[in-house]
Amino acid sequence: MRILKYFWAPVVVGIFFAGAFGQETVKKDTPKYDAELAKHLGGNDNGMKGYIFVMLRTGPKDGDFKGKDREDLFAGHMANIGRMADMGKLIVAGPFDKNDRGYRGVFIFNVATVEEAQKLVETDPTIKAGILVADIVPWWATAALMAIPEIHPKIMKPKP
Repeated sequence: MRILKYFWAPVVVGIFFAGAFGQETVKKDTPKYDAELAKHLGGNDNGMKGYIFVMLRTGPKDGDFKGKDREDLFAGHMANIGRMADMGKLIVAGPFDKNDRGYRGVFIFNVATVEEAQKLVETDPTIKAGILVADIVPWWATAALMAIPEIHPKIMKPKP
C-alpha cells in the first residue's frame, strides 16, 4: 500500500502540470491559419506542397577535371543555380559536407514533373561533364519552402 501511495503522487503532480502549463501553452502559441498565405505559397489543407527533390552525387568523371577547368565548371554550376532560382524554379540548393556516400548536394525544384526537373538539371555544366549525377524524385514538404527565395536575400550579407 505504501508503494501505491508514493507512486500516485508524481502521477497526480505530472497531470496537474501538464494540464496547467502544457495544454494552455500549446493553445496560446498555436498560430492562426492564414488562408491567403497558404494559397499564395501553393499549400494544400495540410500546408504541404509537391516539389521535385534532386540528390546530387559524385559522378563517374569527377576526377577527370582539375585546376582551371574544374573551377570554370563549378562557376558555371553556381551561375546555373542562380539562373534557375531567378526563374522561380529552384527553391532550395545546397552542398553536403564530405561524406562516404558520395552525396554532393540537393536541389528542390518548384516544378510539376520529374521530366521538367530533368531538363533543368541537364543545363548544369557539372552534370553535363559527369562530375555530378542527379537522382530525381517527387517529394512533398511544407509549402513554407516557397518563402525561402524571398527571405534568404534578407539574411545574406552583400559581397563587397
